[in-house]
Amino acid sequence: MNEDGRDVERRVVEVLDGLGVPYTLQPIDPAFADTAAYCERYGVPLDRAANTIVVASKKEPRQFAACVVKATTRLDVNHAVRRLLDTNRVSFASADETRALTGMLIGGVTVFALPADLPIYVDEQVMAHDWIILGSGSRSSKIRVAPEVLRRLPGSRIMPGLASSA
Repeated sequence: MNEDGRDVERRVVEVLDGLGVPYTLQPIDPAFADTAAYCERYGVPLDRAANTIVVASKKEPRQFAACVVKATTRLDVNHAVRRLLDTNRVSFASADETRALTGMLIGGVTVFALPADLPIYVDEQVMAHDWIILGSGSRSSKIRVAPEVLRRLPGSRIMPGLASSA
């Protein structure tokens, strides 16, 4: 992967094109890639932003999953995610683990173009709007898309109770 994430961003665009859904790839200042900073800078309501969070089991062999939650909610790692991974302890993957697994930097991680064997869990609250903002795989852009696209991703499951109010 090159440092600016353009290779990953290209793969993400290929995935979105392949899914046949309308989307907008919005170039942004990488200094505003983190969700709250992006929303404030670009005037997007925080409840329209969704974060892709990579989680990992603590026990070997390590299991990973990607979870998509609204930026206004908190991922229930200790209960919901732990049950989904059927393990005793789960934590957020480190920035280094996330990059090694996805090729993406924190602030740009997206549900599109993840490894094919990585489970994807989407909190049902993400599905509530007609459009959402997601990472693009790069800290240099964001994607505006209908959340229904998340149902089209292989291996994705829409889950009630994956996140709670922040």
